[in-house]
Amino acid sequence: MRARWKTRDVMLTVVLGVTFGFLYWALVQAWTALSVLAGPFGDLTQHVLLGGWLLVAPVAVAITRRPGSGVVAEVMASIVEVVFLGSPVGPMLLIAALLQGVGSELPFALTRYRRFGWGIYAVSGALGALLVFGFSAARAGWFGSDLLALRLGLQIASGVLLGGLLARVLVSALRRTGVLESFAIAREPAPART
Repeated sequence: MRARWKTRDVMLTVVLGVTFGFLYWALVQAWTALSVLAGPFGDLTQHVLLGGWLLVAPVAVAITRRPGSGVVAEVMASIVEVVFLGSPVGPMLLIAALLQGVGSELPFALTRYRRFGWGIYAVSGALGALLVFGFSAARAGWFGSDLLALRLGLQIASGVLLGGLLARVLVSALRRTGVLESFAIAREPAPART
Protein backbone atom coordinates (compact mmCIF):
# COMPACT_ATOMS: atom_id res chain seq x y z
CA MET A 1 0.00 0.00 0.00
CA ARG A 2 1.30 3.42 -0.89
CA ALA A 3 1.12 5.61 2.17
CA ARG A 4 1.90 8.91 0.48
CA TRP A 5 -0.74 11.52 1.06
CA LYS A 6 -2.09 13.50 -1.87
CA THR A 7 -3.63 16.95 -1.66
CA ARG A 8 -7.10 15.50 -2.20
CA ASP A 9 -6.58 13.13 0.76
CA VAL A 10 -5.63 16.03 3.01
CA MET A 11 -8.56 18.13 1.79
CA LEU A 12 -11.07 15.31 2.22
CA THR A 13 -9.80 14.48 5.71
CA VAL A 14 -10.16 18.13 6.74
CA VAL A 15 -13.62 18.44 5.15
CA LEU A 16 -14.76 15.25 6.90
CA GLY A 17 -13.35 16.52 10.21
CA VAL A 18 -15.11 19.87 9.92
CA THR A 19 -18.40 18.33 8.75
CA PHE A 20 -18.41 15.75 11.53
CA GLY A 21 -17.45 18.45 14.03
CA PHE A 22 -20.80 20.09 13.33
CA LEU A 23 -22.59 16.73 13.39
CA TYR A 24 -20.93 15.84 16.70
CA TRP A 25 -22.05 19.18 18.16
CA ALA A 26 -25.62 18.35 17.06
CA LEU A 27 -25.21 14.97 18.75
CA VAL A 28 -24.29 16.79 21.98
CA GLN A 29 -27.59 18.64 21.76
CA ALA A 30 -29.46 15.35 21.30
CA TRP A 31 -27.56 13.83 24.21
CA THR A 32 -28.47 16.78 26.44
CA ALA A 33 -32.15 16.48 25.54
CA LEU A 34 -32.14 12.72 26.11
CA SER A 35 -30.38 13.18 29.45
CA VAL A 36 -33.13 15.49 30.63
CA LEU A 37 -35.87 13.14 29.37
CA ALA A 38 -34.22 10.10 31.00
CA GLY A 39 -34.29 11.76 34.42
CA PRO A 40 -32.29 9.73 36.96
CA PHE A 41 -30.94 7.51 34.15
CA GLY A 42 -29.74 10.52 32.15
CA ASP A 43 -26.10 9.71 32.84
CA LEU A 44 -26.45 6.47 30.90
CA THR A 45 -27.64 8.15 27.69
CA GLN A 46 -24.11 9.33 26.90
CA HIS A 47 -23.00 5.71 26.80
CA VAL A 48 -25.77 4.73 24.39
CA LEU A 49 -24.87 7.57 21.99
CA LEU A 50 -21.07 7.43 22.33
CA GLY A 51 -20.56 5.50 19.11
CA GLY A 52 -21.88 8.47 17.16
CA TRP A 53 -18.72 10.37 18.09
CA LEU A 54 -16.56 7.61 16.57
CA LEU A 55 -17.89 7.81 13.01
CA VAL A 56 -15.43 10.04 11.22
CA ALA A 57 -12.25 8.02 11.83
CA PRO A 58 -13.29 4.82 10.03
CA VAL A 59 -14.97 6.84 7.28
CA ALA A 60 -11.77 8.82 6.60
CA VAL A 61 -9.57 5.72 6.74
CA ALA A 62 -11.83 3.70 4.44
CA ILE A 63 -11.96 6.41 1.79
CA THR A 64 -8.35 7.61 1.77
CA ARG A 65 -6.56 4.43 2.97
CA ARG A 66 -3.91 6.75 4.44
CA PRO A 67 -2.28 6.11 7.83
CA GLY A 68 -3.34 8.71 10.36
CA SER A 69 -6.35 9.99 8.43
CA GLY A 70 -8.77 8.69 11.07
CA VAL A 71 -6.86 10.30 13.92
CA VAL A 72 -6.56 13.60 12.04
CA ALA A 73 -10.27 13.63 11.15
CA GLU A 74 -11.34 12.93 14.77
CA VAL A 75 -9.04 15.63 16.16
CA MET A 76 -10.20 18.09 13.49
CA ALA A 77 -13.82 17.40 14.44
CA SER A 78 -13.02 18.05 18.11
CA ILE A 79 -11.27 21.33 17.24
CA VAL A 80 -14.42 22.47 15.43
CA GLU A 81 -16.54 21.45 18.42
CA VAL A 82 -14.32 23.20 20.98
CA VAL A 83 -13.05 26.29 19.16
CA PHE A 84 -15.92 27.18 16.84
CA LEU A 85 -18.97 25.72 18.56
CA GLY A 86 -17.95 26.05 22.22
CA SER A 87 -18.33 22.46 23.36
CA PRO A 88 -19.01 22.27 27.10
CA VAL A 89 -16.34 19.54 27.38
CA GLY A 90 -13.62 22.04 26.54
CA PRO A 91 -10.00 21.20 25.72
CA MET A 92 -10.26 17.72 27.28
CA LEU A 93 -12.28 16.85 24.18
CA LEU A 94 -9.05 17.01 22.15
CA ILE A 95 -7.56 14.20 24.24
CA ALA A 96 -10.74 12.14 23.97
CA ALA A 97 -10.77 12.67 20.19
CA LEU A 98 -7.15 11.58 19.90
CA LEU A 99 -7.96 8.37 21.81
CA GLN A 100 -11.10 7.81 19.72
CA GLY A 101 -9.13 8.27 16.52
CA VAL A 102 -6.28 5.98 17.58
CA GLY A 103 -8.64 3.26 18.79
CA SER A 104 -10.85 3.48 15.72
CA GLU A 105 -7.95 3.47 13.26
CA LEU A 106 -5.84 0.75 14.90
CA PRO A 107 -7.75 -2.28 13.50
CA PHE A 108 -7.31 -0.94 9.96
CA ALA A 109 -3.63 -0.23 10.61
CA LEU A 110 -3.09 -3.78 11.85
CA THR A 111 -4.34 -5.05 8.47
CA ARG A 112 -2.04 -2.55 6.73
CA TYR A 113 -5.17 -0.73 5.51
CA ARG A 114 -6.13 -3.69 3.32
CA ARG A 115 -9.23 -5.12 5.03
CA PHE A 116 -12.50 -3.23 5.23
CA GLY A 117 -15.12 -5.85 6.04
CA TRP A 118 -17.90 -5.70 8.61
CA GLY A 119 -15.71 -7.32 11.27
CA ILE A 120 -12.92 -4.73 10.99
CA TYR A 121 -15.45 -1.90 11.24
CA ALA A 122 -17.03 -3.53 14.31
CA VAL A 123 -13.64 -3.90 16.00
CA SER A 124 -12.86 -0.29 15.06
CA GLY A 125 -15.97 0.93 16.87
CA ALA A 126 -15.37 -1.31 19.88
CA LEU A 127 -11.73 -0.29 20.30
CA GLY A 128 -12.46 3.42 19.83
CA ALA A 129 -15.16 3.14 22.50
CA LEU A 130 -12.90 1.17 24.83
CA LEU A 131 -10.05 3.69 24.73
CA VAL A 132 -12.26 6.69 25.34
CA PHE A 133 -14.13 4.78 28.05
CA GLY A 134 -10.89 4.27 29.98
CA PHE A 135 -10.13 7.98 29.76
CA SER A 136 -13.67 9.00 30.76
CA ALA A 137 -13.84 6.46 33.60
CA ALA A 138 -10.57 7.72 35.08
CA ARG A 139 -11.71 11.36 34.87
CA ALA A 140 -15.22 10.72 36.22
CA GLY A 141 -14.24 8.25 38.94
CA TRP A 142 -16.30 5.37 37.55
CA PHE A 143 -13.82 2.67 38.57
CA GLY A 144 -15.27 0.83 41.55
CA SER A 145 -18.79 1.99 40.67
CA ASP A 146 -21.66 -0.51 40.61
CA LEU A 147 -22.53 0.73 37.12
CA LEU A 148 -19.04 0.33 35.64
CA ALA A 149 -19.81 -2.87 33.71
CA LEU A 150 -23.13 -1.47 32.44
CA ARG A 151 -21.45 1.75 31.26
CA LEU A 152 -18.69 -0.21 29.55
CA GLY A 153 -21.14 -2.59 27.88
CA LEU A 154 -23.30 0.25 26.60
CA GLN A 155 -20.30 2.13 25.21
CA ILE A 156 -18.84 -0.92 23.48
CA ALA A 157 -22.23 -1.81 21.95
CA SER A 158 -22.72 1.79 20.82
CA GLY A 159 -19.19 1.88 19.42
CA VAL A 160 -19.78 -1.28 17.41
CA LEU A 161 -23.18 -0.19 16.08
CA LEU A 162 -22.84 3.57 15.62
CA GLY A 163 -19.07 4.00 15.35
CA GLY A 164 -18.27 0.89 13.37
CA LEU A 165 -21.12 -0.67 11.43
CA LEU A 166 -22.86 2.63 10.66
CA ALA A 167 -19.53 3.93 9.32
CA ARG A 168 -19.38 1.02 6.89
CA VAL A 169 -22.94 1.73 5.76
CA LEU A 170 -22.06 5.40 5.18
CA VAL A 171 -18.89 4.56 3.25
CA SER A 172 -20.74 2.04 1.07
CA ALA A 173 -23.50 4.56 0.35
CA LEU A 174 -20.98 7.24 -0.58
CA ARG A 175 -19.09 4.82 -2.80
CA ARG A 176 -22.25 3.92 -4.71
CA THR A 177 -22.82 7.58 -5.57
CA GLY A 178 -19.54 7.74 -7.51
CA VAL A 179 -18.22 10.79 -5.61
CA LEU A 180 -15.21 8.83 -4.35
CA GLU A 181 -13.81 7.87 -7.76
CA SER A 182 -10.58 9.84 -7.29
CA PHE A 183 -9.77 8.25 -3.91
CA ALA A 184 -7.98 5.04 -2.99
CA ILE A 185 -11.25 3.29 -2.15
CA ALA A 186 -12.30 3.39 -5.82
CA ARG A 187 -9.26 1.37 -6.94
CA GLU A 188 -10.48 -1.74 -5.11
CA PRO A 189 -13.40 -3.99 -6.01
CA ALA A 190 -16.65 -2.96 -4.41
CA PRO A 191 -17.68 -5.28 -1.57
CA ALA A 192 -20.42 -7.75 -2.30
CA ARG A 193 -23.82 -6.72 -0.97
CA THR A 194 -24.86 -9.01 1.84
